[in-house]
Amino acid sequence: MDYAKELEQLITTVIKEGGSDLHLAAGRHPTIRVAGALIPLLKHRVLSKEDTLGFVTELLTPENKKRFLETKEIDFSYSYKDQARFRGNGYFQQGAVGFALRLIPRKIRTLEELNLPPILATFAEKQQGFFLVVGPVGHGKTTTLAALIDLINSARSEHIITIEDPIEYIFEEKHSIIDQREVKIDTKDFQTALTAMFREDVNVVMIGEMRESETITAAVTAAETGHFVLSTLHTNNAAQTIDRIIDSFQADQQGQIRLQLSETLTGIFSQRLVPRISGGLIPAYELLIANSAIANLIRERRTHEINTVIETGLEQGMIDINRSLIDLVRRNEITVADAYRYTTNPRSLERMM
Repeated sequence: MDYAKELEQLITTVIKEGGSDLHLAAGRHPTIRVAGALIPLLKHRVLSKEDTLGFVTELLTPENKKRFLETKEIDFSYSYKDQARFRGNGYFQQGAVGFALRLIPRKIRTLEELNLPPILATFAEKQQGFFLVVGPVGHGKTTTLAALIDLINSARSEHIITIEDPIEYIFEEKHSIIDQREVKIDTKDFQTALTAMFREDVNVVMIGEMRESETITAAVTAAETGHFVLSTLHTNNAAQTIDRIIDSFQADQQGQIRLQLSETLTGIFSQRLVPRISGGLIPAYELLIANSAIANLIRERRTHEINTVIETGLEQGMIDINRSLIDLVRRNEITVADAYRYTTNPRSLERMM
């Protein structure tokens, strides 16, 4: 098999079909994900162990190939000509190589193009604080962050640094200067890059993902010291996000992080990509805007009350996930069944229906 030519055909298919992901594994046809559904490409033959191993050289640099074959796992980025960029993960299963590739569009879409609420743009005006975009894997968190960074880039003259593993969207400098650092290539790890940031005259920092307490500590400290920090977390809603952050610390450290979080948090945006009746996906979302009431709840260990504050905070711009889902149902964008499937509070949704 000519692996370079085969990979080119597969990538072209993903782009042409509007796919989001490409899966390559031994014993299966190459498979793409379109609008949430996995579709095997039956015109391409079932891949063998030799085939998937052959893609290693096409997808990975020599350095990454060596690391992958030693560690059996790798995150990487892959660019295809000037047409597409992918975030990839390589892994072994049953002794054979597998790859999962997520398409990262070249064009950074606006909030309007992403069907996201206009109020999100107000967070791009922040000079200091901590803002999180949360949700399950594959539901557009990085795309939302990219839209916000591009808003800052378009409107303000700042020094922006992104710390990612791997780098996903490539930003074109407009009014800001932007440095993009990839973990294991440009820096040892997230914590090291964040520590160095304090000596790099940075205004805005985007952290690809909050993975451990050391990274969270450095991020919150940056938010305390005059930086605007944006990041993602794999959590379902605002209350769970705050609890997850605090629980990642030892018991004797939790009081301190509660205090810091209550003082630096500006907002938490949670999103889900829901199947659209007309085809494709559309976001449903929750928005917490940190105010004095939210700060008090965080300090006083009453995060279980945050959902109520969001539900009653419509006038302040807060958005409840169930109101978002119901609005999509009423606009005939999604089905009632999918609204129940994606809600985090079915009982509340039923009352509101």
